Amino acid sequence: MIGIDTNILIRYFVGDDKKQSNKASLYLEENCTIKNPGFITSIVLCEVVWVLESAYGYDKENILLLLKKLLTTSELLIENQDSALKALRVYEKGTADFSDYYIANIAKNYKAEKTITFDKKAGKYELFELL
Repeated sequence: MIGIDTNILIRYFVGDDKKQSNKASLYLEENCTIKNPGFITSIVLCEVVWVLESAYGYDKENILLLLKKLLTTSELLIENQDSALKALRVYEKGTADFSDYYIANIAKNYKAEKTITFDKKAGKYELFELL
C-alpha cells in the first residue's frame, strides 16, 4: 500500500500542471488496485476539499461528486471511511464545511458524546455543542 498526498490528488483531479498531472495519473492508475489500494488519510481528504474550494473555486456540487468517487473507489482506502461517508451525507444538505462534519463523526467513533465548537454553522449539527 502507498500513501497519497494532497498535491497528488489535486494534480490528478484538476490537471492544471500537465507534467505533474500526467505523472500523478500514470502512477495512481498503475499502482492503486483493489489488491493494493492507495491510502488517503483524513487530513488529506480534508485538505483536498479545502484546496478545491479555496484555490480552484469548486462549488459544493462538484466537490460532492468528487468525494463520492473517492469514498467509493475500491482502489483507495480512506482512513475513517465510515466517518467520511457519514460526514458526506450531512455535508450534502448542511451548511458547515465537510471537515467539520468529518471531525464530529470521527470523534463519535471514538465515543465522544459531543464535539465542542465556536463555529455556529457546525454547531447546528447534532454531534456538536456550541460553547
